[in-house]
Amino acid sequence: MRIADAVRPRLARVAAATGPWFTRGRRPGSPQAPRVARPGTGWYTATAATAGLALAAGVATAAGPWDSSGQRTAERHRAVALEASRGTDHDGSRARAGTPPRGPQAAPPAPSVLTGLGGTATAARSAPAGKALAAVLDPLLKDPVLGRRSAAVVDAATGRRLYGADSGNALTPASTTKIATAVAALSALGPDHRLTTRTVYEPDTEEVVLVGGGDPTLTARKNAKGAASLRDLAARTAAALAKRGVRKVTLSYDTTLYKGDTAHPIGRGNENLAAVTPLMADEGRTDDSSSGPVKRVADPAAEAARTFGDLLKEHGITATPPGPSKSTTRATTLAAVSSPPLSSLVERMLTNSDNDIAEALARHTAVATGKRADFAGAGAAVTARLKALKLPVKGVVIKDGSGLDRGGRLTADLLTALLVKAGDPAHPELRSALTGLPVAGFTGTLSGRYADGAAGLVRAKTGTLTGVNTLAGTVVDRDGRLLAFAFLANDTAGAEAAQSTLDKAATALATCGCRTR
Repeated sequence: MRIADAVRPRLARVAAATGPWFTRGRRPGSPQAPRVARPGTGWYTATAATAGLALAAGVATAAGPWDSSGQRTAERHRAVALEASRGTDHDGSRARAGTPPRGPQAAPPAPSVLTGLGGTATAARSAPAGKALAAVLDPLLKDPVLGRRSAAVVDAATGRRLYGADSGNALTPASTTKIATAVAALSALGPDHRLTTRTVYEPDTEEVVLVGGGDPTLTARKNAKGAASLRDLAARTAAALAKRGVRKVTLSYDTTLYKGDTAHPIGRGNENLAAVTPLMADEGRTDDSSSGPVKRVADPAAEAARTFGDLLKEHGITATPPGPSKSTTRATTLAAVSSPPLSSLVERMLTNSDNDIAEALARHTAVATGKRADFAGAGAAVTARLKALKLPVKGVVIKDGSGLDRGGRLTADLLTALLVKAGDPAHPELRSALTGLPVAGFTGTLSGRYADGAAGLVRAKTGTLTGVNTLAGTVVDRDGRLLAFAFLANDTAGAEAAQSTLDKAATALATCGCRTR
């Protein structure tokens, strides 16, 4: 029997257990949210962290789109296609994203999917035994291909560590840093926070200033859904100017929200991210892509302002070539557009490993907590938020929000603690740090992995740099117990071999019946 066939019954049980909350899409405690009985801590933690299991076909058919990006719609359609082909299609050819709903929407709470795996009984079962886990994981994680490693497995229901291999060693984490960035930003700003780009009018100089609000998802593309639109902003600005009888303006742009150098330490011209500036359109991409490496414009802020000037002209407003400036206290707001809520930005960042969103969220964490909004200040702000959440930060060094800086250091202990904290019922604001994790075999950076492994049962953030391979997320084991895990490997002997070994370790957790009998 293939591993994929072995895990299918668990997905089916998850699907059967999903309740009608799935289409209501409201976070507990939000306005008009229905009151529900508070379940036990272990149950809630486990259920919250496994929203990805809703990819089973029965769940997918009943579930509506979760957010304005269309991510959850795409997952639903893809899951149906995969079920029809018995889970063998992993190239995306059988599924297409549906039309996302109009306007930004907050991500809903994670579902109570584990009732089908035992519900409160699942939480009451004994966790996997440490010796049994070691017998399964040690042969994989001691493979020389992984070089130096730090590993931990934690019971998500209780936070108790079940397995550790140098779990306190701080290693280069690569993009698993984004989990820390997500938790820090959500903690500092809240899941419903939105990033606003606005235009202001300086009456003394008849100057229109485009003020960057640090929204990396701002788009200039036609027919964009969900994201804040530079086109909408231009139309609203032109209408406001027309009411004032103004047809000619001096156009400027304000990028003073962020401080310091706009170039990431990895250098300018790197295709993994644009210059870090609070004003950009479509992440400064030079093609129509929305994720992944691509050549970026040299100055995203100036390019966005030039595009804005062209859009104003389409509405009868003549603008000068734009230059940098700073809005004054005398300026009045003409128009504004806002991003989807932070919870949706976090999901997009984690699913696609979006470096531009990651750096923006780290900067916003700095702004929200009174730190200087540069690389150093952002790193200090993220670290401070994690410390305030009583997470283990010994040995941790956060250099950026994305994990592209090789000087960053995280531990497996911290990564697993972050995942458990995000599922803690006392911190519902952190939930999208779990729901945004890529789903093995289905979405984001894991869509092409686990073709014959624990597809749908592993949700994890990947991390890859030269000589660095990492993986951190959640998995449901054979007994229905939710586990949080983190595997970090440095000085690896080949990216493909190391990645394969880490995937095998996660799959081993999914197929392990390692409880004490």
